[in-house]
Amino acid sequence: MSADNLTAIVDDIRQEMTTVNDLRDDTLNRSRMLIRSCAQCIRAVHRHDWEEAQALLAQARAEAQEMVEALVDHPELYHTGYTQDALKELVEAHLVYGVVHNEPPPTPAELLVTGATYLSGMSEAATEMRRFVLDLMRRDEVEAAEPYLAFMDDVYSQLITVDFPDAITYGLRRKTDVLRNVLERTRGDLTLGLRQDRMRDMLHALETRLDEASEGL
Repeated sequence: MSADNLTAIVDDIRQEMTTVNDLRDDTLNRSRMLIRSCAQCIRAVHRHDWEEAQALLAQARAEAQEMVEALVDHPELYHTGYTQDALKELVEAHLVYGVVHNEPPPTPAELLVTGATYLSGMSEAATEMRRFVLDLMRRDEVEAAEPYLAFMDDVYSQLITVDFPDAITYGLRRKTDVLRNVLERTRGDLTLGLRQDRMRDMLHALETRLDEASEGL
């Protein structure tokens, strides 16, 4: 065995590692850009800025495709935490937009994500619905908030049927527990709001009848 042979082998390995390291750095940057686009999209949805939300959603999808396509030959980078976290945000942004516009959800294949990442994005999209419910309640649109609570309930009902180890689901059980707590609080808030609305309507009806009765005297 000659030293030259070992040198050649190590040089090849070093070159391969340099390529992977450069791709890793590129993927980290792309993942940050994707997360930022998704967050901005969700903020635009909350502001009811639909044109901006659509543009940001399209931008996020293009960024995700570029990131994933670059990793075709490097599945070890595709399955890293930072890559999957960014793709999870993509799922969340699509589902949040879809719920508000009553559109069918995209599939995991359409978003280039794994099933586990899709489920994580689902859980966070459902958790995000609490903000929509509270915003509507503040505007005295309590009944309009009910579909968002229904989505939260539907997602939770689906997630509790996925019973696999955390190593397979990327810690879905913990996210499901978080969603359950948020769902219970939101249901309580909305129930109280609906009761207050009904009480307000009853008092208004009573005042109207009393006014009519007093006018007839």
